[in-house]
Amino acid sequence: MRKNFAYGLVVSVVIAGLGVFGGAPAFAGSMTFFVSSAGSGRGGDLGGLEGADRICRTLAESAGEGGKRWRAYLSTQGDSPVNARDRIGAGPWVNAKGVVIAMNPAELHGANNLTKQTALTEKGQVVNGRGDTPNMHDILTGSKPDGTAFGVEADMTCSNWTSSEKGAAMVGHSDRTGPDESAPAKSWNSSHPSRGPDGGCTQNDLKSTGGAGLLYCFAAE
Repeated sequence: MRKNFAYGLVVSVVIAGLGVFGGAPAFAGSMTFFVSSAGSGRGGDLGGLEGADRICRTLAESAGEGGKRWRAYLSTQGDSPVNARDRIGAGPWVNAKGVVIAMNPAELHGANNLTKQTALTEKGQVVNGRGDTPNMHDILTGSKPDGTAFGVEADMTCSNWTSSEKGAAMVGHSDRTGPDESAPAKSWNSSHPSRGPDGGCTQNDLKSTGGAGLLYCFAAE
């Protein structure tokens, strides 16, 4: 009887150490993924990929997670396009609460664990979604559902993240919720292009469809 009790105690301690959050295991490892709590404040003008990465790095450092190669999940278009999925390393990616988002790029772009409850900011806070005021679930990506870049037929990256006026940026829904049950409405990275009366890439345009110019940030190593 004493042996069984000891065994049960060990199992309980192990389970408690792992923790459970939203059905996914929680680990003691440091954060390697977050939704930025702020953007550039200039709509789709992030200062290019370098400026976007700087936003991720600065916010990560403010949360005590410096020392990693932080990258914004963004694609670019043109003669030398960049795929968002190629910028973020091999995984796994863990949020501020220690919950695994995805183990690798294939899982991230397939059956990942991104929801409103797990797509947290670097502060561990939930991002406002559909039904909240203000809605901020439109996250800039400029990407197709598989994480690759668009062709040059139409601007989907606010002129490769340098325009705060005319253009458009493909966004995803961090809460996986939209006006209907379609795949784009539930897509974390490729829901719809930005639009608005000021040209499509201003801060006000991003706000008009439920965004704030926020980014997905990943530790690439």
